[in-house]
Amino acid sequence: MPKMKTKSSAKKRFKLTGTGKIKRKHAYKSHILTKKSKKRKLRLTHSTLVHSADEASIKEQLRLK
Repeated sequence: MPKMKTKSSAKKRFKLTGTGKIKRKHAYKSHILTKKSKKRKLRLTHSTLVHSADEASIKEQLRLK
């Protein structure tokens, strides 16, 4: 049987932390930045963790299960 392939889109969007949690970037930071406040853009710059409800499906896409 062939190896299971990782979803390329998930591979590009998510990283695994040392403790096994999944890191992601915030959306809405790519364009139309003039109307967004400095504070909002700064908060969108930093990465965050994936919600626990979505972790299982992302781990499946990354073939971590």
